[in-house]
Amino acid sequence: MNDIDEKTMHTLRKAFASVDKTRSGFVDIKDIEGIFNNMGTAFDIDDLNATIKRVDIDNDGKINFDKFVIIASNFLQDDDDETITNELREAFRLYDKEGNGYITTLTLREILKELDNKLSDADLDVIIDEIDEDGKGKVDFEGFRELMI
Repeated sequence: MNDIDEKTMHTLRKAFASVDKTRSGFVDIKDIEGIFNNMGTAFDIDDLNATIKRVDIDNDGKINFDKFVIIASNFLQDDDDETITNELREAFRLYDKEGNGYITTLTLREILKELDNKLSDADLDVIIDEIDEDGKGKVDFEGFRELMI
């Protein structure tokens, strides 16, 4: 397995959790292509399928997080700041449905809860209070970017 830094590992955890809705600790191998697409990870579908086949040794069609990391490590690239910012800008746009240039702190709370289901309401309150310094209940892209990086 490639040496994966903590930031990348956190991103992989979030991506895996976003598909493991039941929190079973497993995802279907058919979902991996979608996870990689959502992460903006470049891959060749034949290479991905071959890698999945190598890792899914029991051939049950499901993989746990450790196996997901092994698969992902074959396709990860070091992203530069510009790439990361562009990906975050695109994610921000998805939540800023009306194009107002901000998302509500309620929406941000939902995003954070989805990304890390271990965050308590108190943890979320602290994060939201830090990001929403003026108390207006709105977060612009720069605030969102700082939080996500």
